[in-house]
Amino acid sequence: MKATDIYLKLGTEVIYDDASFQIDNLDKVGIVGVNGAGKTTLFKVILGQQELDSGQLYIGSARIGYLPQEIKFEDPNMTVWEYLCASRPIEKINKRLEEIYTELSNQSENTNALLAEMGSLQQELDLLDCYNAENILLDIIDQMQIDDNLLNSKVGQLSGGQKSKVAIAGILYGNPNLLLLDEPTNHLDASTKDFVTNYLKNYKGTVLIVSHDIDFLNKIINKVMFINKVTHKIKIYSGDYTNFKQKLLQERTLKEIRIQQQEKEIKKLEDFVLKARQASRTNHNLKRMGQDREIKLEKKKAQLEQREKVYKRVKMDIEPKRTGSKIPLSVQNLTFHYDEKENLYENLSFNLTDGEKFLIVGENGTGKSTLLKLIMGKLHPTAGTINFGSKTDIAYYAQELEILEEDKTIFENVQNEHFSDLQLRNILGNFLFFDDQVFKKVDILSPGEKARVALCKLLLQKANFLILDEPTNHLDPDTQTVIGENFGEYSGTLLLVSHNPSFVEQLGITRMLVLPEGKIIDYSRELLEYYYLINTLE
Repeated sequence: MKATDIYLKLGTEVIYDDASFQIDNLDKVGIVGVNGAGKTTLFKVILGQQELDSGQLYIGSARIGYLPQEIKFEDPNMTVWEYLCASRPIEKINKRLEEIYTELSNQSENTNALLAEMGSLQQELDLLDCYNAENILLDIIDQMQIDDNLLNSKVGQLSGGQKSKVAIAGILYGNPNLLLLDEPTNHLDASTKDFVTNYLKNYKGTVLIVSHDIDFLNKIINKVMFINKVTHKIKIYSGDYTNFKQKLLQERTLKEIRIQQQEKEIKKLEDFVLKARQASRTNHNLKRMGQDREIKLEKKKAQLEQREKVYKRVKMDIEPKRTGSKIPLSVQNLTFHYDEKENLYENLSFNLTDGEKFLIVGENGTGKSTLLKLIMGKLHPTAGTINFGSKTDIAYYAQELEILEEDKTIFENVQNEHFSDLQLRNILGNFLFFDDQVFKKVDILSPGEKARVALCKLLLQKANFLILDEPTNHLDPDTQTVIGENFGEYSGTLLLVSHNPSFVEQLGITRMLVLPEGKIIDYSRELLEYYYLINTLE
């Protein structure tokens, strides 16, 4: 894969500016950069979903397997088994071959074209190892611990963790020679993550991975692609992520030394130009020298390198607009199951008190997100009741980011009667949106940027009860810390699903609901870290 002088501008923001890079066959590459730098956008360019403004990206005749951050299945009524089988299109190719045989037997006028297509399809069947394909699929199913119950489930009913597992299994079975993986470890349990790690290490193809899971990257990659949001350039570093960070730190240290030297030279030229301008009209030599220095000054200013911007966090007025009920939420004897499935919960009961910070934990597939959907009325209990206090104002953050209006800008999404435009601009800075970035349309944002907009919008509603479902899934570690600082100041009631210890620790959690047991316990960092390891990094 080779990119030459690629340039892309989305809305008012430049993503790539004369950026070039080359990746060799069999390279395992981690793609890094801050949220919004253009990591997911690069995948869209490779897939042909986003056209470059200029430059070229050459990928040859690669067979691409793509895992997006937001996994959606075209037909939600397919079973997992049907979806996996369709991931290697052997049946589709055989059907087309039968059609070609029929057309040839009918003495078609397009004999040469049909024979050429038949040869191409036969070659594709060979690449797909059609005679051994079922054994390959069964081995992947076994290694990823996809049981019969899950195989018979409809893909539209899967939890976030189950979706990730099934989608990755389908991609691996599809046998591409170029893998594009966008946050592949989100939701994966530890054993599945180990299998995927080992599979990718030995994978006979090129792999590009966007991931905030540093341990995962270091075990797989031999190169790092750094997309610089300041310069809009792309650079390839040999080695793992740890080696890249060391090299980047050295480069930034040297860059700061260069900038300081450039600034000294500019200041010296500015002083001389000012002195020449103030000289008497008869001092022709000084005037002439001043003009010469002025030309050099403009060149030096044009060549001055850019520093990374550093922004100060502002104090946010996020106090709820009114005091909540003493018991904002009461769940009594809740029982629920999906059609033809076993109960996820049976006679589950708990109450929240005003201002409480309450965490839900459990292994993937135990119904954490489902419980939030039941509380929000998006699903209906099989039995039991869910009641809110009369003064409970709810704001809900779902993994699907339904709160966002994608056809509007970031700024339009967060506009709120409680805040002036200037206050909103400052608050958006707390969520790492600065200057003209706030006028970007939401539909062109990366998943991480969308998550930040949704979390900002949620806090600005000034509700006294926040419900958050895995709010850090798409955020890099530095961004998680910044967002956690904002939510740590919230005084209302908080109901949270998360296994991210560093984020949770900022929120002041008091109690935990453990699923599927339905047990309520005092907050335990040790137990949270256990589920963090079981469900892996978010």
